[in-house]
Amino acid sequence: MSFHEVRFPADLSFGALGGPERRTDVVELSSGFEERNSPWAHSRRRYDAGLGLRGLDDIEQLLAFFEARHGQLYGFRWKDWADYRSCRPSGTVSPGDQVIARGDGATRSFQLVKVYRSGGASYARPITKPVAGTVIAAVQDVEMREGVHFALDLTTGTITFTDPPLSGVEITAGYEFDVPVRFDTERINVSVASFQAGQAPDVPVVEVRV
Repeated sequence: MSFHEVRFPADLSFGALGGPERRTDVVELSSGFEERNSPWAHSRRRYDAGLGLRGLDDIEQLLAFFEARHGQLYGFRWKDWADYRSCRPSGTVSPGDQVIARGDGATRSFQLVKVYRSGGASYARPITKPVAGTVIAAVQDVEMREGVHFALDLTTGTITFTDPPLSGVEITAGYEFDVPVRFDTERINVSVASFQAGQAPDVPVVEVRV
């Protein structure tokens, strides 16, 4: 897959509009009841980067980033300011934030996940683009050190322990993360309203599977 491990300027994504999208097929039966099915196991996020632009310098950054990605050709990292940590927005990242797996005594590699819960339902979202230097992990509440007890693949979100965790032990992690996205347009229309301010009203960005 064509992907650049570079983040869209975070100061430009601040203020952008967007969030998760789901796809559900709804069939209404003759009885009035419905049958609902989703072909997607995971949600997909969409954003509008244009809403974060505040001046001509911002537009220059956007154009440079768009050209360097060759439009839709290369994916990139995006900071979703509404959801970019393993903990609550008001909290501090800690190694016990998310339960990512339980050891079986043989497996050494585990995918980072973030679990969303409401009532008795939950959804486990794979985290594939963790931010360097933010990932902390623990095995049965004992904190592990990156580079000593585990290695982290920043391109996939996979943690690989030096020694396989014992069977039944809880493996947890805390982290910050980005969303893998690409531009969802082949062109950017810029309107210069004045010498010091500009406008780029529609810069769609969409999450990609990696």
